[in-house]
Amino acid sequence: MSNEFSSISGSKRSLHVQVAREIARGILSGKLPQGSIIPGEMALCEQFGVSRTALREAVKLLTSKSLLESRPKIGTRVVHRSNWNFLDPQLIEWMDGIIDSETFYHQFLGLRRAIEPEACALAAKFASVEQRIELSETFQKMCDVSEAEEFDQEAWTEIDMKFHNLIFNSTGNDFYLPFGNILMTMYKNFIVHSSQKGDLCLQEHRNIYEAIMAGNADKARTCSANHLQESKHRLPPLI
Repeated sequence: MSNEFSSISGSKRSLHVQVAREIARGILSGKLPQGSIIPGEMALCEQFGVSRTALREAVKLLTSKSLLESRPKIGTRVVHRSNWNFLDPQLIEWMDGIIDSETFYHQFLGLRRAIEPEACALAAKFASVEQRIELSETFQKMCDVSEAEEFDQEAWTEIDMKFHNLIFNSTGNDFYLPFGNILMTMYKNFIVHSSQKGDLCLQEHRNIYEAIMAGNADKARTCSANHLQESKHRLPPLI
């Protein structure tokens, strides 16, 4: 497992975060197996070209994310996958390019199915007047982007993310708020994939929007579930 990493001493990023990222990607890709002991301080400092302080800060960061654990006389061990916090925005960012995109999108869609239809139902019941106005303005911008002569991927991604985040923020349930924020990290790549070639599912968004604005929780839930089918997001059905 020696010489697993390259020097990052010239990186413009915070050194300890860059070190943490490289070690994390080694863990997430399986190059550093679960339960294995990572190389010692001196070896890693030499490989990365950083100080012990930067390395220790990196290990502390990865320990806080339950990717690593340090034990006296044993060393620093890779924690079992079941303990990893896959909803950590930074961890999601570090996963980019490691996990097969189609697998990642299927898993993300499965998570959305578990929580988003109910979020839509709650938003239909509990969204404030101000939140409904903001949702209405946001949906109108979605229509404007979709009707433009030339499709603007960046503009659509931004407004689509805002639409879904507003729904989580409008549930009246504080436990949904972190999902709205955390999922934005995953939404971006997912939306770019699903909206390629202008496949925007605007009608499905309209159905969700109108159900929420009408205060119809059951319809909002049903419309959301319909929107979250694989076929609506350029994904083959799971066999």
